[in-house]
Amino acid sequence: MNQNLTNFFLCGSIGWCMEILWTGLHSLLAGQRTMTGKTSLLMFPIYGCAAIIAPLYSRLSSFPFFYRGLLYTAGFYLVEFLSGILLQQFHMCPWDYSSARLQYHGVIRLDYAPLWFAAGLIFEKILLKSS
Repeated sequence: MNQNLTNFFLCGSIGWCMEILWTGLHSLLAGQRTMTGKTSLLMFPIYGCAAIIAPLYSRLSSFPFFYRGLLYTAGFYLVEFLSGILLQQFHMCPWDYSSARLQYHGVIRLDYAPLWFAAGLIFEKILLKSS
């Protein structure tokens, strides 16, 4: 299988797992001892877009990790915003941040920046090891 396609499936799968872990922890904090995590089938291709990190890394490898993390964060926000706005048009967006304090158009949360920063660097390490 083509390495780009392999990376797409790897990122989609890892994204799903991270989302289930994150939503499961949120449910625990909300008092649900079952720690039920959830995701949507629609999220797989969105998370799969993180596969772009692998080919970009050759250009970004000389940047300090902090700058790479900032670029990944910006990229994740761009993909999250564009996909969220598109899915909202079809009433299919599986997330709604409109009640969060630091949200924009209900599709991105600015307080998630540290999570996206870390996720980008995690995807980078995983993709480099899979190459």
